[in-house]
Amino acid sequence: MAGRLRSLGATARRGVRPGAAVVDRALAAVFLAAMLVERVGAAPRIGARMPVAVALSVVVAGALALRRTAPLTSYLVGSAALSAEALFVLPSPVSPYANLVGLYSLGLYATRGRARLAPVIVLLGIAAYFTGAARTYPVIPAGVLFIWLLAWAFGYGTARRQEEREAARRQLRQRVVDAERARIARELHDLVGHTLNVMLVQAGAARRLIDRDPRQTRELLSGMEHTGREALEELDRVLGLLRRGGPASPGAAVADGPSPSGRPPGAESDAAADGPSLQPGLGEVARLVGRMEQAGIRVTARIDPAARRLPRSIDMSAYRIVQEALTNTVKHGRANRAEVTVRRDGDVLDIEVLDDGLGASGGYVPGRGLLGIAERVSMFGGSVEHRGGERGGFRLHAVLPIPC
Repeated sequence: MAGRLRSLGATARRGVRPGAAVVDRALAAVFLAAMLVERVGAAPRIGARMPVAVALSVVVAGALALRRTAPLTSYLVGSAALSAEALFVLPSPVSPYANLVGLYSLGLYATRGRARLAPVIVLLGIAAYFTGAARTYPVIPAGVLFIWLLAWAFGYGTARRQEEREAARRQLRQRVVDAERARIARELHDLVGHTLNVMLVQAGAARRLIDRDPRQTRELLSGMEHTGREALEELDRVLGLLRRGGPASPGAAVADGPSPSGRPPGAESDAAADGPSLQPGLGEVARLVGRMEQAGIRVTARIDPAARRLPRSIDMSAYRIVQEALTNTVKHGRANRAEVTVRRDGDVLDIEVLDDGLGASGGYVPGRGLLGIAERVSMFGGSVEHRGGERGGFRLHAVLPIPC
């Protein structure tokens, strides 16, 4: 049993399935049986050289059993035995077909460098096989050479196409992994960054009021505790999705990009609209506004009722855009007021966030938050602009196409 397991392990490391090895052995056995039958029929002409003829038939056919695991060695051994058979015994009408299968296998299963040795080997083998006969029938060796090279080219071309497909699959898998990493990074940045900024503002306000207004200080500390608990719950949900292998909840798989089926983001999310919501949406903007007001910023939110019925991926991304814009208002803008407007116009969702803070300094460079918003919007083929507001402060405007 241990020996059998080691054999299977070695076969797996060579990239050959155990079933394929059985097929190759069966193919070798079939060819050997056909060769032996032909050799018996040609016994009067072979005469005393029969033991050598049988041995060479065994070598020619047996080489096929290694045509996947050692294709170059298999073809070299088979070609040498075939040439020896033609030179010293009697050419067999069956043996060349076994050699043809070995040549095709060399092109298909050998590495690129080893497979390219085949034309040279074929030329030498045919020259040895047709020694003597070539002078009488010069057309035959040329025709055989053409057919043999054609078989090799077919196997070689098939192998290269398989390599290209495998390379494309690896690139696709890597792109999927990279996209998922970027999605997770955006989610954690939005969640942790927003919560920490709100809590830092609340902590600063509590520190300033701790001596003058203990009651308001207690309210601020209570708000910090509530904000922290909500963040931990949402973080636990996100990590729970990752532990289950990623997009296990409705809409999670299409949160920021194309679905595995190739459809646009959100195209399949309506089918899952009745499932449990493990991702925030525009319906939770009121809670977001409450946290911002606890941080000392008065927020006016106007959500179009038509915007309440959106594909889950668009709904969650719209919420994250609003959340990040308000986080920037707290972190950079030092604003006192902010306005959030979300409205749906046909198949377009329009999001605008204004504040009365410091605005954009000359030549400002977008940070991770604005870059994350741009990435979210680009996944849906939308547009985003951010700049100083017409009456001061900062303005962010995003447009998301809604997939049909």
